[in-house]
Amino acid sequence: QVQLVESGGGLVQAGGSLRLSCAASGRTLSSVAMGWFRQAPGKEREFVAASNWSNSQRYYTDSVKGRFTISRDNVKNTVYLQMNSLIPEDTAVYYCAAGASLTMVTTASRYPYWGRGTQVTVSS
Repeated sequence: QVQLVESGGGLVQAGGSLRLSCAASGRTLSSVAMGWFRQAPGKEREFVAASNWSNSQRYYTDSVKGRFTISRDNVKNTVYLQMNSLIPEDTAVYYCAAGASLTMVTTASRYPYWGRGTQVTVSS
């Protein structure tokens, strides 16, 4: 079993930055993707970013490209999401996910492990 715990959310003004962290415990997550999804009130959960074990392959949804960066520290078994130039539309609960195959990184149902989420609120 794998446990994921997110941290780093909060309230920030538009144009600001936040860094989310997701610490994994239970087993090493090699050869599978770790990623971030988000869900705004009244909306479906959507893919944000994902990476493979070595962080050599990174995937982003179009709306965050150039502003968000995903990275992994495999010694600490932690994945990060650096979010810059935040806009109010980024407001959502952000969830860490792990365990998808690298061919299905954008599909939420392919991730067997999920954190509880951390709230990100961007004020205008």
